Amino acid sequence: MEIKLIDRATIRVEDWVRMKCQFGCGGYGARLTCPPYSPTPDQTRRIIKDYKNALLIHSRNSRKIKEAVPEIERELFLKGFYKAWGMGAGPCRYCHECDIEAGCRFPRKARPAMEACGIDVFATVRLNGFPIEVLTSRTQEQNHYGLILFE
Repeated sequence: MEIKLIDRATIRVEDWVRMKCQFGCGGYGARLTCPPYSPTPDQTRRIIKDYKNALLIHSRNSRKIKEAVPEIERELFLKGFYKAWGMGAGPCRYCHECDIEAGCRFPRKARPAMEACGIDVFATVRLNGFPIEVLTSRTQEQNHYGLILFE
C-alpha cells in the first residue's frame, strides 16, 4: 500500500462521474454509500474546499483500501485532525444487502467511494503520479484508491 500527501487542487470532481454510477453500476440506489445517497459532485467540491490536506491511498487490493481508509481517518482524528473524512474504492460490501430504511450497520467502517462522490479517479490519480488504466479483462491487475481529507 502506498500513501501520498497530495494537493487538494489536484482532486478532480466532475458531474459526469455520477452519471457513470447511475447508468452503468448495479449499486446505484442499492447502498447508502452510493448515489443518490452519497455526496453530489457539487457537495463534494464544497467539502474539498473545507480542507487543506489530502492523502491519496493506493493498493492493488480493494479490501485493503476499505479497511485502511476508516482506520487512517480514525488515527488522524485521534491526533487532533477532528475534520478527517475518507472515501474508499468501489461499492461497500460490508453487508450482503444494504438496508436503506434501517440505516448503516457499519457506520465506523463504511465510506462512499471516491467515484460515488463525483471524483474523477482516473484524472486525480494520474495527476499525482499513480498508475491507472482501463482494464479490458477481469484477469488484469487492478489499482484501487482511497482518499482522506484532513486539516
